[in-house]
Amino acid sequence: QIQTANSESRQVIFFILCFCVCQSGAESLHYSLAEEMERDSFVANIAKDLGVSPSQLAARKARVVSEGNEQLFRLNQNTGALTAKESLDRDEICPQSDTCTLFFKIFFENPFQLIRGEVEVLDVNDNSPVFPEKEMVLEILETASPGSRFHLESAQDKDVGSNGLQNYSLESNSHFSLALETGKDGLRYVELVLQRQLDREEQRELNLLLTATDGGSPPRSGTAQVRIVVVDANDNIPVFRQEVYEVRLPENSPPEQLVVRVAAADPDEGSYGKVRYAFTQTLERSRQLFELNPATGEIRVDAPSGTVVALLHVQDRDSGANGEVRCSIGEGLPFRLEKSFEGYYRVVTARELDREEVAEYNVTVRAADGGSPSLWSGAVLALRVLDVNDNAPVFAEARYSARLPENNAAGALVLTVRAADADWGQNARVRYRLSEGRVRGAPLSSYVSVQAETGALYALRSFDYEEVREVGLWVRAEDGGAPALSSNVSVRLVIVDENDNAPQVLYPPAAPGAGWAGVELAPRSAEPGALVAKVVAVDADAGQNAWLSYELAKATEPGLFRVGLHSGEVRTARAVSERDAARQRLVVLVRDRGQPPRSATATLGIALVDGFSDAHVRVSEEAPAAEPDGPLTLYLIASLACVSSLFLATAVAAVVVKVRRARRSQAEPLPTFPKAATESNAGSLPRNYVYDVCFAAGTVNSEFRFLRPLFPCFPAGLPPGPGEQRSSAEDLPTPSYPLKFSYFIATDDLD
Repeated sequence: QIQTANSESRQVIFFILCFCVCQSGAESLHYSLAEEMERDSFVANIAKDLGVSPSQLAARKARVVSEGNEQLFRLNQNTGALTAKESLDRDEICPQSDTCTLFFKIFFENPFQLIRGEVEVLDVNDNSPVFPEKEMVLEILETASPGSRFHLESAQDKDVGSNGLQNYSLESNSHFSLALETGKDGLRYVELVLQRQLDREEQRELNLLLTATDGGSPPRSGTAQVRIVVVDANDNIPVFRQEVYEVRLPENSPPEQLVVRVAAADPDEGSYGKVRYAFTQTLERSRQLFELNPATGEIRVDAPSGTVVALLHVQDRDSGANGEVRCSIGEGLPFRLEKSFEGYYRVVTARELDREEVAEYNVTVRAADGGSPSLWSGAVLALRVLDVNDNAPVFAEARYSARLPENNAAGALVLTVRAADADWGQNARVRYRLSEGRVRGAPLSSYVSVQAETGALYALRSFDYEEVREVGLWVRAEDGGAPALSSNVSVRLVIVDENDNAPQVLYPPAAPGAGWAGVELAPRSAEPGALVAKVVAVDADAGQNAWLSYELAKATEPGLFRVGLHSGEVRTARAVSERDAARQRLVVLVRDRGQPPRSATATLGIALVDGFSDAHVRVSEEAPAAEPDGPLTLYLIASLACVSSLFLATAVAAVVVKVRRARRSQAEPLPTFPKAATESNAGSLPRNYVYDVCFAAGTVNSEFRFLRPLFPCFPAGLPPGPGEQRSSAEDLPTPSYPLKFSYFIATDDLD
């Protein structure tokens, strides 16, 4: 075993030495292979390129070895073909590399030889540019000046060279353009350039589509959404809705009565758009009479400060300094003490009172004398603030919406609106009513109603989605104050569609009293998949209730035709055979996707024909005729009798005239016929010529039996003798055809 191991070690060392010696003088082979080729794709013929026969490859035990841990190529010793063992993905083998080369070596034994080779894996355009994020958000101040640039995330493409990322494009817009720059690293990046100044009040957001394109053939592309949020700047001043507010106010108006509510709007956002109100250039007397709410803009009559709310009497039985009394109340209260006269104090208001903030006050009055030590005592005054109607009802939601299924029951509850009033008692009692409006020309009150006490909204009638899809209305909440205060809220009722309409077939139209509305013609030579007819249907519903599907419900030959599931196209499923009936009847079922589904049927008549000229005659004979009404039948019979009589009279008159003319023409010379008719040897007649068209009895609807020229016909081999005339119809051979009509034909095609 030790000897065997030493022998193997020597062989390995010998192989390595041979490899190192032959490395410098080895030949080199260069090949290329496109990536993503199938497994066992052909790379090259090694035997041919080295000038050796395949038998020598096998005899010298040629084999291929790839550099690296994975064997990528395979050598067929019988054919000399070098193939790739697996499909090569260049983007995984050489990511982001301009060139991708795989090295291999071919070893020969007896004698030993080493051939070096390399395979360049060529890039194919199998990757699209991809942005890191599908949406990029940029916040841009509306005061940004034109020419400002904003960096955008670049797209990545795993391909290289011309197949890699080449260009960017931006959706057409009036504010921005793109600028492409190349960095020091050679990579291209993109910037957004502001062309026109933004205005947040005009447009708060812009959505632009950014597209990255590579240079492949065909090119690939990737997209990302660029959402631009325009950041507000304080560039607008508040604007009042009215320039002048004029109010007539009674002189005995009570305190806290609302005089007027002024309103101004600022289109800016956030704190820039928040409006506060204040008196300016106003006389001091007016300021004392009226109060302005800086937040709401409400101007009310002011009970003036200094209103007496209580009168106190304080006494001390001591004399001198020991009997001098000083009264005080706590700090932070909207009251103050005023000495009225000896021993009496008034509690007066120091500022306005708001019952909604504090409804009751417990005011502690402290009285102390001037002795040493000082003696004192206290009293608590319970003060209750009376309510005035200074608050309007406020709805629980800024807006209301509800979904109401169509075909609802009359009187169904839709939703309930609720409003609260911060006042007290009668001033806080809220009642609801509808604002005036119309729906499809009818008063709104005929569609919905609101319960005055609860705010419950009811549907007064059944809605039809196909007529009314949405109803918008306003509900007013009004309190019980005098004068009453109110507020409005919008309500949106969305009518939800139900599957209450069956599909309506537009084509083929249904015939009254019968399912046969017409006949479609189809040649017997039609190939499988040929379009024969199309069923067209609509559904008045919406959504999936209007999604239609088509299927073949009944057919004369079930396997001959098929119907497109979503298109309604009737096509041949196989070739038409001679055994198939000439007339086919199909019943197509049209079904929607509602729950439960509704359906309709369409009947198609299809005539299989060899030629369209013959088909019209056959179909007209086979098509069922509707029975006319009684009076119409009588009129038709009478008309037919009149026409028949007129035809018989005309025929008799024509025969009489013809007989007379024949007798007269016996003494006249034969007429001279056109030279073209008597001497033509071309086998055809001139373009404008007279023919007699003769029909066999019982074959009026089939075809022409023969055509013959309208000039004297002489028996074969019996020309007229000298002086003999045969112009009379009685002298001519009489054909055995009962009907005979003359036509003038002016056409080149006489089939």
